[in-house]
Amino acid sequence: METPTLETRRLILRPLALSDAPAIQRHFNNWNIIKNLATIVPWPYPADGAETFIKRELEKIASGEEIYQWVLVLRSGDGEAIGNFRFEPRADLPNGSRGFWLAEPYWNQGLMTEAVAAVDDFVFGTLRLERFYACNVVTNVASRRVKEKTGARFIGYVELQNHSGQKVSEKWEVTRESWLARQAHQKGRK
Repeated sequence: METPTLETRRLILRPLALSDAPAIQRHFNNWNIIKNLATIVPWPYPADGAETFIKRELEKIASGEEIYQWVLVLRSGDGEAIGNFRFEPRADLPNGSRGFWLAEPYWNQGLMTEAVAAVDDFVFGTLRLERFYACNVVTNVASRRVKEKTGARFIGYVELQNHSGQKVSEKWEVTRESWLARQAHQKGRK
C-alpha cells in the first residue's frame, strides 16, 4: 500500500518527496532535534543529509519494503514540510515502529499529537494492526507526553544509543484496544 495523505484539523500529512529535501535540511539540522534521536542519524548533519535520507527511504519503499513516510505540512502554510513521520508496521524493531520529529518553531502547540492520532487511525483502521511499539530517549519529555496523550502504555526500558549520550530509552506499546477506547471517548465528547 502506498503512503496515503492524511489530514487533521491543522495539518496535512503527505507522502515524503525528494522536493522536501531543502525544508527538511533546514529544519532538521538542529541539535535540539538531533539530540533526542538514535545515533544512526549523523551529527554533525551533512549538507546533503536530507536528500540522502529521502533517496534512501524512497528506494526502500520502491523495492517493496512496507514503510510509510509522511511530511507534516500546515494547512494554513505554504506547503513546506515542518516535520517528518515514519511508520514501519513490524513489531520486532528494536527502536520501535514509529519515529517522528517536528521543526522547533512548531513545538508545544499539539501538532504532533494531532499527527500521531491521524497515523494511529491509519494503522489501526486501515492496516488493522493489533499493536506496535514506539521508543523515546528518557530525557525527551515532549515525546513522552505525546505518547501519554495518544493512549500509549509505558512497558519498560530498552538500551538505544542516542546523541544526547543517553543509553536508555522508554518503550511504549500502542494497541488497537487503546485506540478503540480513544475513538469511543471522542465520540462521547461530541
